[in-house]
Amino acid sequence: MLQLTVNGSPRSFDGDPTMPLLWFLRDELGLTGTHYGCGIAQCGACTVHVNGAPVRACQRRMATLAGAAVTTIEGLHATGEHPLQVAWRRVGVPQCGFCQSGQIMQAATLLARTTQPTDADIEAAMNGHLCRCGTYPRIRAAIKQAAEQMRAAQPWEEAP
Repeated sequence: MLQLTVNGSPRSFDGDPTMPLLWFLRDELGLTGTHYGCGIAQCGACTVHVNGAPVRACQRRMATLAGAAVTTIEGLHATGEHPLQVAWRRVGVPQCGFCQSGQIMQAATLLARTTQPTDADIEAAMNGHLCRCGTYPRIRAAIKQAAEQMRAAQPWEEAP
């Protein structure tokens, strides 16, 4: 039986080791914030963090996750108040919203490494995350707003 942690909670998996992490999250744990997009790791809609690094959950097999710590959009902040989530709402980023959880999870990785990202930093980090609605300018604006909020040390708390 495989043991892992998802959003701070211990979880067990005793199924098909080739099952993608995405299906475990959505179908077995009911964490539907992570979306299926293309199934071939090209669109980014299924991006989650594994041990702090962004991964495409549609292609990450359960067999590779023994002892791993997985964070989904639901675990980014307990009440949806991570600076990126707040900025996403303030800027009005989503249209259809389908890609947004993956976009936010990728942006969270960027802001963990780069406190004052340039447009070039944002474009490089977000490369490969596709938005059918073309909200890229709003995504960039929200990332910059969240970075500013984080630099200003406005209070927010991470999920446990």
